[in-house]
Amino acid sequence: MYLYPNNLKAKPTLWLWQLKDIVIIGGSGLISVIIYTQFNIIHFLVITAVYALLSLRFDDMSIMDFIIHSCHFFIIQPQTYTWKKERIDKDDL
Repeated sequence: MYLYPNNLKAKPTLWLWQLKDIVIIGGSGLISVIIYTQFNIIHFLVITAVYALLSLRFDDMSIMDFIIHSCHFFIIQPQTYTWKKERIDKDDL
């Protein structure tokens, strides 16, 4: 018997990252190491490490997704609340 997660609709993951993130981290890591060895610039290695940290997935939610959703909720589309006074009848008391 084979058990498939989420009826084969789940995105492919490897360890704590999606495969898309592993490809991005691997490619940018390789380019960053080449830049560091040739030009002694460490900024690209730091950017790659920060991206790898932010794209970690726990319970199908990454830190980057949480930051994006939080910025969208609080900054891009702030919530609006409308208040109105309800009339209370004497019969309801």
